[in-house]
Amino acid sequence: MRILAISGSLRTRSSNTLLLHAIADLAPDGMEIEIAAPLDRLPHFNADLDGDEPPPPVQAWRAEVAAADAVVFCSPEYGHGIPGVLKNSLDWLVSSGEFQRKPAAVVNATPHHGGGLKAQASLVQTLRAIDAIPVEGACVSVPAVRQKLDVEGRITDPQTAQELRACLEALASAVEANS
Repeated sequence: MRILAISGSLRTRSSNTLLLHAIADLAPDGMEIEIAAPLDRLPHFNADLDGDEPPPPVQAWRAEVAAADAVVFCSPEYGHGIPGVLKNSLDWLVSSGEFQRKPAAVVNATPHHGGGLKAQASLVQTLRAIDAIPVEGACVSVPAVRQKLDVEGRITDPQTAQELRACLEALASAVEANS
């Protein structure tokens, strides 16, 4: 089972990207998690460019998403929503169909104790609009993330590790049910 892991952050030492690598280490047997390249490789969405031959980075992005059995997003919350770079990447997929009926997990990591839920709701709404399947049980908020990762990006909090394992198990079940 091939899972594409997408970070909504461009920061070099992003807690969200570090958490995706930690999530990859928690993958159950038979699940391969590939971390997607940073999303700033995509141009700003412009419907005029989205014709028969979109820009090469967009073609590569679409192929990457299409090849995955499911997707895991890990995103911060900015201004009570998802970062623009993540929304832009999804805008390139609105009319092309790569997410059609594809299971998705949504993880939001935040340095705050109560954050991330508005971004999670925003991302889930966008995923539903492009016909993805946000998997119940695979949407997780990780508050105070910096207290739950060591300097190498390993999860130090057993409860967080357990929640993320359950997230991956729910995603795997959704992929199997979708096959």
